[in-house]
Parts: sequence; structure tokens; C-alpha cells
Amino acid sequence: MSIPPGFSVIAAVAGLVAVLAWRVREGRTAVTIRKILIPPVGMATGFSMFVIPAFRVPLTWAIGAFLIGAIALAYPLLLTSRLERNGETIMMKRSGAFFAVVVVLAAIRYLARGYFDRLMTMEQTGGLFFVLAFGMILRWRMSMFFEYRALTA
Repeated sequence: MSIPPGFSVIAAVAGLVAVLAWRVREGRTAVTIRKILIPPVGMATGFSMFVIPAFRVPLTWAIGAFLIGAIALAYPLLLTSRLERNGETIMMKRSGAFFAVVVVLAAIRYLARGYFDRLMTMEQTGGLFFVLAFGMILRWRMSMFFEYRALTA
């Protein structure tokens, strides 16, 4: 089955818009431990894709993708989002650059995917980018968790 070339772009933009809308909505409510930890825990279930042989990549590639996500790509998110106490609640405070960072990260992942699709199968590329995104989200959320604990201590 062949997917039309424009469909990939439309799907990527739709996904980006959905993430940005979710982030705006999420930013209007108080932050809790549960809201910090549930996304990476829920996302971790995606590792079950590697049960299917078509998604498997060499372990060194997966470790590299995880580290790139956790070190390089999480860094801008860490710089542009902070937790702050607002009375009895903890709220997420994002700089004006936060959404620009999210858009740039999405563009980098989309453009890099085009390159990697030439080197490996679509399933392997998806698996590798899942690991990269998981590394990014895990580091960002763990940083938020420790910041939350410091504010509530």
C-alpha cells in the first residue's frame, strides 16, 4: 500500500496542532504529580511495538536515539518551561519561546525522518523516533517531577 506524499505532511501538521492545543489546555490547570508522571508511563507502553520484528533496530541505535532525545532535544524544553507556586497550587509557566521550540523540534524530527526513511524501513524509523521522543519526554518530565517536589517540600 502506498501513502500519498502529501498525506505525511498533513498528518505531521495535524499532530503538531493537536499537541500544541493540548499543551495550551494543560497549561491552564494546576500541575500534579499524576499529571507529570502519567504521560511517560503511558508512553512506555509503546515499547511493545518492538515485539514485532519489523520495528526492531540495533540496541546501539536505540541507545543513541534515547540519548539524543534526553540530552539534546529535551534541553530546549527544560529551558522554556518552569513550575511556579501560585497560592496553594503549582502551575506550569512557559516562556514565549516554548511553542516555537515545540514547532522547531517537530520540524527537525519530520525532516530527519525523510533522511532515515532512506536508510531503514518505515517501521524501524518509527521505532527509532519513538525511542528518541521517549528520551526527550522522560527527561523533561523527571525534571518537572523534581522541581515539583522541591516546590511542595
